[in-house]
Amino acid sequence: MPGYPKSIEKLISELQKLPGIGKRSAERIALDMLRRDKEESFTLAGSIRDVFSSVKECRLCHAFSDGDICEICSSQTRDRDIICVVEEPKEVYSIEATSDYNGLYHVLKGRISPLDGIGPEDLTVRQLLERIKKGKFKEIILATNSDIDGEATSVYLAEEIKPLKVKLTRIAFGLPVGGLLDYVDKLTISKALEGRREI
Repeated sequence: MPGYPKSIEKLISELQKLPGIGKRSAERIALDMLRRDKEESFTLAGSIRDVFSSVKECRLCHAFSDGDICEICSSQTRDRDIICVVEEPKEVYSIEATSDYNGLYHVLKGRISPLDGIGPEDLTVRQLLERIKKGKFKEIILATNSDIDGEATSVYLAEEIKPLKVKLTRIAFGLPVGGLLDYVDKLTISKALEGRREI
């Protein structure tokens, strides 16, 4: 029995590589694209291309940015005495959605995971430590995830930051153990920020 034309099969195969998209979902998306107006699909393709050509990494915090420095780092209305350290850029936006935090961020771009061969040198730990040494920060909030690797990363960072004589806190465990920040509701993240504790 003949299958889809090769170009459709290729599109389905590429869509399946996205998180949470199985073969059936990829097939539905691909066929829906073919039913839409051609210009709509070209707009989608152009948006994907534009993201890769225009989105950069903020040179200060390593979050997503349209320029060299992101909106958060360049804002004069932010509390410039606090840095919240997160694992991935998406977690910046999870915390921002709560409207309860108005400081700066630092994105580690991952977490320490010996089983995956990821050590501190593979993250932006060195840049974080340099940032703390150069600045006059009153508090560093460790907001790594509460799973095993997130905890290991937090413990490592605490050991590195404590000698720098800055107040060091960890977000409270209102988050479920093993939970990831981008899957948690805004209220839970708010409560976790409110209940952070000094390390």
